[in-house]
Parts: sequence; structure tokens; C-alpha cells
Amino acid sequence: MAGRNHLFIPGPTNTPHEVLSAMHVPMEDHRSPIFPKLLKPVLEDLKRIFRTETGQAFIFPATGTAGWEVAITNTLNPGDKVLIYRFGQFSHLWMNMAERLGLDVEVHEVEWGKGIPLDDMQARLKEDSKHEIKAILATHNETSTGVTSDIAGVRKAMDASDHPALLFVDGVSSIGSIEFLMDDWGVDAAISGSQKGFMLPAGLAILAFSQKALKLTETATFPRCFLDLKDQMAQNALGYTPYTAATPMIYGLRKSLELLFDEGIENVYARHFRLAEGVRRAIAAWGLKLCAQPGFESDTVSAIVVPEGKDARDVISTAFNRYNISLGAGLTEVMGKVFRIGHIGDMNDVSLLGCIAGVEMAMLDNGFDIVPGSGVAAAIEYYRSTAAE
Repeated sequence: MAGRNHLFIPGPTNTPHEVLSAMHVPMEDHRSPIFPKLLKPVLEDLKRIFRTETGQAFIFPATGTAGWEVAITNTLNPGDKVLIYRFGQFSHLWMNMAERLGLDVEVHEVEWGKGIPLDDMQARLKEDSKHEIKAILATHNETSTGVTSDIAGVRKAMDASDHPALLFVDGVSSIGSIEFLMDDWGVDAAISGSQKGFMLPAGLAILAFSQKALKLTETATFPRCFLDLKDQMAQNALGYTPYTAATPMIYGLRKSLELLFDEGIENVYARHFRLAEGVRRAIAAWGLKLCAQPGFESDTVSAIVVPEGKDARDVISTAFNRYNISLGAGLTEVMGKVFRIGHIGDMNDVSLLGCIAGVEMAMLDNGFDIVPGSGVAAAIEYYRSTAAE
């Protein structure tokens, strides 16, 4: 098929040409005297993305899933109680990891389409007068359902109940795209990955830890080696890593950070909201609904519920095979019920208009009762009315 594949999944996202070019470097000695000139500024600049002055950033040649494990094993102990709300596939997987690692996991089930219920959390923390809960595992942006939880509200609930638990946040599909304020929200471990808002291939777990969390690395008893933060801290202080660095990826991250800073992080947040809102206007014009309930809509991914009697997998297959567009699939409990449009990373108005047009064609081919051009028209009107001069 002529032309390139059009990628509209919530990760991996499109990688800008500037980032691809930055990664195209000869191999070099990661123990050389010049390597710290690459690594140290990257680690320091990552703090600007996490919005922390007091925390410390880390890079592992891994993925966001490994980042979950880094947070757990470096700060907690086997048998510790953790609290998690399960409202999508990725909060489910984090829960599953915690159970498999031997934590005492208290799971609260939430309807898929909603996020963390703050009143419920505050009440539960107030009940925990003995402070048996050692950490809260909070999924900021649940990619499977297109739901964003209120992490600032989580912190308020913790403070209102005067609870000392650690706050771990999965920001894999939010950090670098949706507002994230590590210091202001009192986040102790923030976990992200290279393939979302950082616009890189998968392969880096990108994290930041509070000083409170880092002190616990001295007492945490989980077995760990490759994922040990103490090794990272010792070597990072010298400008090196405790094992072979993913050097081309770090060069790509250097360029990605420059692109984000050039745009301005507040402008990045605003762009993601605006692009997402255009997609939401299109969905409403089709007469369809989001999986996310009002107030929980994500600015990086929209999960669209198909009508009764339709299978979202047919839309995804048609879009790919006939129009060369990649859409996100529904996962586990919402498989076949939703398809997902990722609007994260290197995107603009025309990118999303192309996606909306392709989705319309795929839905029409599968007998959806929509008006041709309705979604495109709604998005065009919104984008035109909100475009910068």
C-alpha cells in the first residue's frame, strides 16, 4: 500500500524526525570521559518534565512495567500492605505485579470508565488508624479506557486523613503530555516510559523519586539487582550507569526534551487538551460515546464505545487493512466494545483530522449509522475556532 502507516495508538507514538536523526549515532564508549556530558544534563532536565526540584530522576533500559517494579522493590518490603483501585487493564496489571511480588494488596474495584474515587479513598485511609497501608498505587492515565484520575485530589485525600503512605503514580501515558506536578502533588515515585509523551521507541523506563522514597532504599528488603536504585544513584552521581547504557536512546531523549522545552511544557499540555477535544467533538457528532465517564476524559487517548451489535475489532481491522491506519484495541473487559484513538505526542490538527476521516470510513464500511463527514466537520470547526493566530 502506498504511503506510510498512520499511527494513532496511545503508544508507541510517532517519533519526530529530529529525534530519529538524533538517535542515528555511531556506537561510543559509555565509560568514556565524555559520557557524563550526555547523561547528567538529561537526568537534570527530566526533573523539569516531572515538575520536581527536590526529587531525583532515573533512566533504566527497560519499560514502564519495570518502572513499577523499581518503585515497589526499592522502597517496600514483602508483606507490606498497598492500596490500589482497579479500573482498567493497566491498573489491573500493576495490581497483579504487586500480588506476585508478595505484597498484601488491597484492591478496590471501580467501574471501567471511572477513575479513583476520592471520597472512598479518603474514608479508607481514615479507617487505617494503624497506618498499615504503606503505599498507594495510583494509575494517573488508564490507557485502556481513556480515563484520567485526579492525582492532586488523591494527595488532598491523603493529607485530609493525615496518612503517611507513599504515593506511587503510573504516569506512563500522561507524563510529558498531561499536567503532572510531582512536588506539588507530593508524589513519591513517578513512573513513565519512553514510548508515549517522550516520543521515542519503547525501551526506557523513566522515573523520578522523592527524597522520602529514596531514603527507604536503605531498608527495603526485596531482592533486587538490575533494578536496584542504590546502584543507579552511585553511578549517576559520576555521570555513568551501573551497566551498559542505551546510548542512542539517551541521545534521542536529549532531543525529545529539547523539543518539549522549545514548545513549552504548559503549551504541550494545552495542545494535548485541544487535540483531544477535537476528537471528542467528532465522537459526539457521530452519536457515539466515550468509555470514560464525564470528568474522567483523557487528553492522550479516547476509548470509543461502539453501538450494541457492532464489534470494535471490525473497525480496527478495516482501518488497518483498507486505510493503513493503526487504532488501539479494547483490552480484556472492553475487548470488542471499544476502539481507541491515541492523540499523544507528535500530533497536530491535520494529523487528527486524517485519523477522524479514516475512522469514519472504517465505521461506514462496517455499517455504522453515522453521517459521512460529520465527525470531520465538527473537529474542523473546533480546530479552526481555537487555532493560534
